[in-house]
Amino acid sequence: MNFSAKMLRDDALQGKVIVITGGGSGLGKAMTQYFMELGAHVAITSRDIEKLQKTANELEAKTAGKCLALACDVRHYDQVESMLKEVLKTYGKVDILLNNAAGNFISPTERLSANAFDTVIDIVLKGTKNCTLAFGKHWIESKQQSATILNIVTTYAFTGSAYVVPSATAKAGVLAMTRSLAVEWAKYGIRSNAIAPGPFPTKGAWDRLLPGDLAEKFDMAKKVPLGRVGDHQELANLAAYLVSDFSAYINGEVVVIDGGEWLKGAGQFNLLDQIPEEMWDMLEMMIKAKKNN
Repeated sequence: MNFSAKMLRDDALQGKVIVITGGGSGLGKAMTQYFMELGAHVAITSRDIEKLQKTANELEAKTAGKCLALACDVRHYDQVESMLKEVLKTYGKVDILLNNAAGNFISPTERLSANAFDTVIDIVLKGTKNCTLAFGKHWIESKQQSATILNIVTTYAFTGSAYVVPSATAKAGVLAMTRSLAVEWAKYGIRSNAIAPGPFPTKGAWDRLLPGDLAEKFDMAKKVPLGRVGDHQELANLAAYLVSDFSAYINGEVVVIDGGEWLKGAGQFNLLDQIPEEMWDMLEMMIKAKKNN
């Protein structure tokens, strides 16, 4: 099976203007490239303008599409407003906001400083709020007929997770915002959805979270029932569908794409998959013996 195959027809996003926060690398870059291949004009934002411009030049050469690189620290509302003005100045409109910018630490919570905790909250929750509020106000005031917000959350947004407490807290807030605004802003033609990805390793993020040989020791594929991690194109396919007009009746939904990972972790007896076949035979014999007594 070719997991990197592209899903939608070539003109699926023709004429759409999409803003992607954290779009310069990793999954953000993969989504940006696919959106451009489908005909969208894209603006990518982060704090590192040099990396953004390099990505924009690379993707324009690959796709013959248009990609605008804009420096923006989503933690600051005034910078978000300025970024939005630049997008409107260049493209004349904006149809889709994809909140992808994130930060994370893997650490016992008691080892984190208050500042470290705040950093993750500010990027993930406050940053998503800033972008959502600025873009939402623009769409409502301009009476734009339709618009879409897509937030990248995580499966532990609804379960919680030890050792990534700031991220879990922030992502849970983003998920609540997604569902709340799906109802409140639907009357303005604004849809709000989320994707909760499982393991989709990216060199930058995973090297920071699991430095040295930890990535090899902590093999995420072993936690996934399908026995593998995700391919970036699989996430890009899903994101493209959720921001396209094909998904016009999907609103307030969070779509999990993790190969069944979180369900495996949630089940009380799921660890029994480590029991070898011969032990199951023994257990079955013991159970039958008890029934016969």
